[in-house]
Amino acid sequence: MDLSALMEIAINEAEQSGDDVPVGALIINQQGEIIAQAHNTREHLDDPTGHAEINAIRQAAEKIGDWRLENCTLIVTLEPCVMCAGAIVAARIPKVVFGAWDERVGASGSLYDLLRDSRLGAPVEVIPGVLEEKCAEQLRQFFAATRNKSGSK
Repeated sequence: MDLSALMEIAINEAEQSGDDVPVGALIINQQGEIIAQAHNTREHLDDPTGHAEINAIRQAAEKIGDWRLENCTLIVTLEPCVMCAGAIVAARIPKVVFGAWDERVGASGSLYDLLRDSRLGAPVEVIPGVLEEKCAEQLRQFFAATRNKSGSK
C-alpha cells in the first residue's frame, strides 16, 4: 500500500475522534500490514495522553508483545507534538509519516524537531506533507464547527 492510501485510512480513522480534535494514526509493520489504528480520545476518556499516536503505539506494542517497535512505521494525520514525539523515540519507531504541519505545537520539524535530534537516540526518518491539504482541511473544518458551536451559545 502506498503512503497516500495509508494516509486516507488515517484520515478516515480521524473521523472517529468525536468531539476531540480529528487526528488519526496507523502503525504498520515491515510487511506493510496495519497492526494498530487509533484516533484521539482525550475528551472521550478525560485522558491527556489520549492522542492518536499514543493510542496506536499502545495497541501496536500489545499486538506484537514488545515495546520496541523497531520495524514499524507510524502514519499520522497531524505532525506529532512533544509528548508523542517522545513516545515515538521511546518506542524506537524508525519512521514517521505525517500529513498536516502543526506550527503551534509540532515537534517533528516545525516548532521543534525532536524526532531527528540525535541526542535522544537514533534519528527518526520523517516524511511530512502526505495528503497535507486534505489533513489540514479536516482540522480546519473541525475548528470552524467548534467555533460556530461556542459562538451560538
